[in-house]
Amino acid sequence: MPDALPNEDGAEHRLSFSVSFSGDLDLAALDRACAAVVRRHPALAGGARCRPVLERVGADEHRLRVVTSRQVFDQRSVDVFVSDLAAFHRAEVRGIDPGLPDVAPGGKEEQRITSGLPHARRYWADHPVGGGPLLTRSVGNSRTDTRDIQDATVEMRVPAGLRDALHDVAERIGVTPYALWVASVHAALFRRGGTAPVTALDFDTRAPEEHARIGALVNELPFSSVPRDDTPFAEFARAVVAGLRALHQVRDVPPARAGVDTPPAIVHLSYHRSTPAPCFPGVVATVDRGLRTAAVRHALDLSLLDGPDGTHAVLRYRKPLLTGDDVRCFGRRWLSVLTRIASDPDTLLAELPASEGGVRPLAHQDGTAAHRPPATVPELFTEQVARRPDAVAVVHEDRQLTYAQLDAAANRIADRLRELGIGRGDLVAIRAGRTEALPAGLLGVLKAGAAYLPLDPDYPADRLDFIVADSRAAGELGDAELSAATEDPAPPMPATAVSPAPPARTTVPAPSPSPGDLAYVIYTSGSTGRPKGVRIEHGSLVSLLLSMRGLLDCRPGDRWLAAASAAFDMSVPEFFLPLVTGGTVVMAGGTRTRDGSALRELIDRERVTHMQATPTGWTMLLDAEFSAPGITAITGGEALPLTLARRLRPRVSRLVNLYGPTEATVWATADEIGPEPERVTIGRPLANTRAYVLDGRLSPVPDGTPGDLYLAGAGLARGYLGRPELDRERFPSDPFRAPGGRMYRTGDQVRRLTDGRLEFLGRTDDQVKIRGYRIELGEVENQLLAVPGVRQAVASVRDGRLVGYVVGGTEPGELRRALAAALPAYMVPEAFVVLGGLPTTPNGKLDRAALPAPREEAGTGPATGTDVVTGTGAVAGAAPEDLLEAVRGIWCEVLRVPDVSDTEDLFDLGGHSVTVARISARIHERLGVEVPLVAFFDTPTVRGLASAVADLRMRS
Repeated sequence: MPDALPNEDGAEHRLSFSVSFSGDLDLAALDRACAAVVRRHPALAGGARCRPVLERVGADEHRLRVVTSRQVFDQRSVDVFVSDLAAFHRAEVRGIDPGLPDVAPGGKEEQRITSGLPHARRYWADHPVGGGPLLTRSVGNSRTDTRDIQDATVEMRVPAGLRDALHDVAERIGVTPYALWVASVHAALFRRGGTAPVTALDFDTRAPEEHARIGALVNELPFSSVPRDDTPFAEFARAVVAGLRALHQVRDVPPARAGVDTPPAIVHLSYHRSTPAPCFPGVVATVDRGLRTAAVRHALDLSLLDGPDGTHAVLRYRKPLLTGDDVRCFGRRWLSVLTRIASDPDTLLAELPASEGGVRPLAHQDGTAAHRPPATVPELFTEQVARRPDAVAVVHEDRQLTYAQLDAAANRIADRLRELGIGRGDLVAIRAGRTEALPAGLLGVLKAGAAYLPLDPDYPADRLDFIVADSRAAGELGDAELSAATEDPAPPMPATAVSPAPPARTTVPAPSPSPGDLAYVIYTSGSTGRPKGVRIEHGSLVSLLLSMRGLLDCRPGDRWLAAASAAFDMSVPEFFLPLVTGGTVVMAGGTRTRDGSALRELIDRERVTHMQATPTGWTMLLDAEFSAPGITAITGGEALPLTLARRLRPRVSRLVNLYGPTEATVWATADEIGPEPERVTIGRPLANTRAYVLDGRLSPVPDGTPGDLYLAGAGLARGYLGRPELDRERFPSDPFRAPGGRMYRTGDQVRRLTDGRLEFLGRTDDQVKIRGYRIELGEVENQLLAVPGVRQAVASVRDGRLVGYVVGGTEPGELRRALAAALPAYMVPEAFVVLGGLPTTPNGKLDRAALPAPREEAGTGPATGTDVVTGTGAVAGAAPEDLLEAVRGIWCEVLRVPDVSDTEDLFDLGGHSVTVARISARIHERLGVEVPLVAFFDTPTVRGLASAVADLRMRS
């Protein structure tokens, strides 16, 4: 017996199974029986695609292992092969006729596809399938290179008693056991947050007379359902039956042949009934279908094998798309759903267990409970002034202020504001540059009992005018007032920016602010385009500072870089954390913050020990050859890609990833990134902070399940300035605390890992739809970042087209090939734009609005400052003229254009995934070849595709 398949068959294209024999096996008879089976089934091509290997595993123990190609074999073929093998073996041993009927001839598949095409096209037009729910987003967060993907297995068992009860339920509610299994998996996915679950299912395409045929006679089709909270499971299962029957009617036609592009399902489900092995004379035979070793073609392949002792579930998954914990958690929760169904099939879907064993999941995760004595920033700063008056508090270029000098300057500003009648409850706008005088202005406003409103002078004037008017600020301080306060001896402060007619000076001491008073108001962008002011109290600010003090082990002598705009809340800890812990604030001027080399030089010269930046800012520094082994690097404001974490971590002493919205006082969670990171999370809540992961009904979701992140605790903002309707929307009542408690709806999706850390999954509004398909831009960006050479990547939708923006790009064809290998066609960008760097806002975040369009219109050149990657690819050889014209004609029909040149790019002409599917279907119908998807990305021109068709014809 031959011992291997030809090397050209990769593991993902192989199917293997085995038959074990215990007893006195007639080896010669078995060898002749194997040869007879191969001769009986022409699909095995004389043995070239089937390799039986007999192994001795004991004195009277043998195992026949069969490795074959999925091109000629499916799971039904395993039963046929074993049954025929037994019949021929009995015939050899006993000298009798095997008694097998003739095998029905093949070759009717194409006829069935052709006749079924009209119905299939109507079906898929009426049943579009979107992307299914992810069991996890760990791959999205980790920026996994597809070369790192490996297969792994988890096994579970549905006990015989539970299985039998489920079969009884299926009969009682009028569904098949198979439909019940499908419905249970969809219900479990729904309870994990999937609003429209999708599973890939196998449909046997054999006609009744072909059941004894060996072949790859199966189509994998996506099946979607639409569960609803208020639907009883029994009713949902019956709806699943109806859906399966409708899908069964189009089982003969692969969706691609119908001209549609269905996204791959995350979960593949197969169901098999275990039957006793047929009789082999003189031995006891058992069959192993190879479900435990099968190649994984989806994120998760769930194979169910019904046997006498229950139903065995083999969950094969792809690492690191999923982890073992992900799969085990899902399996246990699915078992909880099955248990509930068996006892009460009329349970509403919303009431099915969402956690292991049906136990209600933990409502929230608390940060460390820390006692905070009532305090304000001015009080904490005053303590440091008393301890180290001569220590340097602020540095800017060649100027510096000691703690005593900074305190004196802040007192002058507070006195001046008090003279003008400004104090508790008032807002003071500060429109000034980043110099040593800016912290004095902030502290001065706080010392006066007022709250500061930071205005970045670089922001558009219209925006600043709106903020000043909307906030009803009682006064405004500029560079002149702040500089005057820091001079020694200090001249009289100018009054024009504060008040046109200042009242007479008073000597009444300024009232000290209380923890419940406002400390600052920062305006953030609104989803409607109208900026909104977030109000933060002293108590919340102090809670943040003391939490970060413990997290980062802040000490006197630390030197903090202040590079963020004062109008960006990342600036708050940069200004105040050093000043309440005895450190020094190193002010970075506006131009330096946009120049990686200049910023790196400042960090080195000023011996900076702590620095915050967005991932975009850290990338800019790393591109400028930044390395500071003694620095504590803090990142936040954007999701931190694993690739960047791995690049940055060796260059610094510590790397801490922080997460938090402005409405929760800058930062709410933190995670320390280790020396060799394998995963990036946003960590656990800071002290006195609570994190809730909830579903749409504000019910807690189990660990590992995606949910909406809500925050509560000491860092919560007072609310929005003058926007009570927005307060009610974004700060709902906290159902897990006493009446009067509030929480903040972040609009972000996360999942809690088994170790308690939170993994950021993206914005709940970060999904876009293109041609009916839901696309998460983060998934596209992940795969772009996995392409060697790409340092930064952004996906965006421009004029209905999905566009990929890359920094540090690679060969055009490689981008398309890499994404085509990892993503469904509808998620592959139609155009790529290479940039020297990503545009950023003054806050250092990505400025999506500034991303250039790839082209203004067809035929124009690339947008200014960009390079549009089209990549016509290499042509393998010349195609005959008639074939070239045939392909051109198909392109013109599908694109609805009068003519196409030989070298115009399909995607530049407006082509997309549906276009590719239609062109492919017509080429198959008219030219008789199946063009692989990758050909459209390797050679997206008429000449290139015609050459590919010619090459395929020659090989066939």
